[in-house]
Amino acid sequence: MSGALSWPFMRLYLLTLFYFSANAILNVIIPLQGEALGASHTTIGIIMGAYLFTTMFFRPWAGAMIQKHGSVRVLRVILIVNGLALMLYAMTGLGGYFFARMLQGVSTAFFSMALQLGIIDALPEKDRSQGISMYSLCSYIPGIIGPILALTIWQSGELNYFAVVMLLIALGTGVIGFSVKPDKSTPNPAKTGQGAGGMLRSLGQLATHPSLRKCSILLLSASVVFGAITTFIPLYAAQVEHGSAGVYLMTQAAVVVSARFLLRKHIPSDGRWHASFVMGMMLMLAAGAYCVSYSSTGGAVIFYLGAILIGIAQALVYPTLTTYLTFVLPQTERNVLMGLFIAMADLGVSLGGILMGPLTDLTSYTFMYAACAVLGASMVVVAYERRGVRKAVS
Repeated sequence: MSGALSWPFMRLYLLTLFYFSANAILNVIIPLQGEALGASHTTIGIIMGAYLFTTMFFRPWAGAMIQKHGSVRVLRVILIVNGLALMLYAMTGLGGYFFARMLQGVSTAFFSMALQLGIIDALPEKDRSQGISMYSLCSYIPGIIGPILALTIWQSGELNYFAVVMLLIALGTGVIGFSVKPDKSTPNPAKTGQGAGGMLRSLGQLATHPSLRKCSILLLSASVVFGAITTFIPLYAAQVEHGSAGVYLMTQAAVVVSARFLLRKHIPSDGRWHASFVMGMMLMLAAGAYCVSYSSTGGAVIFYLGAILIGIAQALVYPTLTTYLTFVLPQTERNVLMGLFIAMADLGVSLGGILMGPLTDLTSYTFMYAACAVLGASMVVVAYERRGVRKAVS
């Protein structure tokens, strides 16, 4: 195999799979543990949101540090930090989870930037979308098994099993990560540095660069919906007749994985803005959120239909927008600007818990997910563009 499916890249995808296995379990255990201890939706949302809220702040810095020191050196340090975070989950209760989420957020900022920028730098333009899709695919594969494993652990009443699983994941991730060596086949990051002034100028491009602004708004809004689903589905499923949080999350993750693999060659990789394609994704996202909202009345079939629709949208949104930006962003600032863009996904997922938790406390799950549907539908206007012209890279 060659290109995005060659062995050096497969090794990075395997590392991604192990790294994100912990989150697939934590996304179920933490809300259930919080509810069992009497925590409000607001508190649960804050704890869940702390992870990617922290990641958001560190991503731009991560992009600059990787440019300066190289992805492999940064990766090895970050795997140690990730191991410490997983140990905190194993040794503490709900109170310690907040600090563990923040530490894990720092780790994820550097981990994901190191792998994604390495993949982007190493692959030719025609293979970029496939490489990004494969990375994203492997980050979601744990979501197929993780929720069921988490529910099994929870229902057993033995949280010692949870501690053992966290430690095993930390060990496995470290072993695979430290085996990655910088060679001709491994992505080599650019060595250009960027000072504080350059970072501030890059931050300003979130508002001034039209393509970056458009993609950031779309990713932020879509991620709010994804975050609300991840955070509250473990609790909301009990209100759906014959609904199961484990089956829902497993279905959505399986759809994400399948769609990213089967549709990876159909994701635009030509540097042009495909407005109708992006608008379709936003409409699919809105329809999925509405199905979830309506499922408390409509039942399990509607509930799982929502998982399918949201899964397809989730499979396509991120690699489509990311691939487009790799063509249109200025080459000299691309790594830092990509960090700022990906930070919008982190912020959105965090807000899905932090903002939608209080909204749920004030209203209901049904109203909250209906609001998510309206948010997704409104993004059709943002995605619209009269013609898809490739912007020149400055």
